[in-house]
Amino acid sequence: MDYKSLDLNKTYLITGAAGFIGFFLSRKLLEKGCRVIGVDNINDYYDVTLKYTRLGQLEPYDKFSFIKGDISDKNMITSIFEEHKPNIVINLAAQAGVRYSIENPDVYIQSNIIGFYNILEACRYNPVDHLVYASSSSVYGANKKVPFEETDFVDNPVSLYASTKKSNELMAHTYSHLYNIPATGLRFFTVYGPMGRPDMAYFGFTDRYFAGEPIKIFNNGDFENDLYRDFTYIDDIVEGIERLLSNPSVGENNVPHKVFNIGNNNPEKLMVFIETLEKCMSNALGREVLFEKIFEPIKPGDVPATYASTDLLQRAVGFKPKTSIEEGLQKFVNWYVGYYMVK
Repeated sequence: MDYKSLDLNKTYLITGAAGFIGFFLSRKLLEKGCRVIGVDNINDYYDVTLKYTRLGQLEPYDKFSFIKGDISDKNMITSIFEEHKPNIVINLAAQAGVRYSIENPDVYIQSNIIGFYNILEACRYNPVDHLVYASSSSVYGANKKVPFEETDFVDNPVSLYASTKKSNELMAHTYSHLYNIPATGLRFFTVYGPMGRPDMAYFGFTDRYFAGEPIKIFNNGDFENDLYRDFTYIDDIVEGIERLLSNPSVGENNVPHKVFNIGNNNPEKLMVFIETLEKCMSNALGREVLFEKIFEPIKPGDVPATYASTDLLQRAVGFKPKTSIEEGLQKFVNWYVGYYMVK
């Protein structure tokens, strides 16, 4: 596999640097000696204490600079590009969450559409070596064909969140075509791990257990036709991104834009995932853990399955995610117990 490794002389701009993926990617690049400019608006979609904890781990690095700001502020983004002249831009700032997009659509348009447009405009007027941006497995909607491949038809999103991510791919393609901006979209599949997002199910289940509350499972209580998800451990996501940073690809019609799945290529039924979480918690606490479960109907916007084909990623950079849910969830639980001192 012939791909270029990370260039330590470049300046990397990471938006959403206090977020889950943004933090781990920033830390990995800083550990390798890269210069990283982090941007984040520290919004209160979930506990900001966790965001400040992540930032606190980045601040000791000499080559890390942090700017608190919102990517939907065009003047701020423009001035960052003019002052810091980033070579590689990784746009991970976005309003996340499928269900929240039904309750609070405004913030999705503001961050995911206007914010991303500002990033594209900044790359247009301040040319970069590569723009890498977060898309999502949610663009596949209720796709029945598995595993999901990047060439699949994705014009039927079932949530506003998914619509904004599909829009990002279209916008990036257009800017690549018009202004020759090398760009790569990454469709992430259910990312989990230590210091993860508290709005994600695995984190919420753990919170509820320690609060003495039952967990709600939105699968109709149908174990035969259970939802399944391609759960992808954070370290695998970060390695996939890192390998792509110095390796822009050319897509169709010679447009320098390509989209890749980053998923585990090994989906698990939701109930198996929950049982594994119970086992990992039992290991960490030294006693049997069983959740009290309430089964409810599937929520609007949720999809029955996600399952990534990772062939394209493997061919491009020789990498396939490999962390099992047993290993990944144990690392999450060990961190959770230590961080919240629930023992």
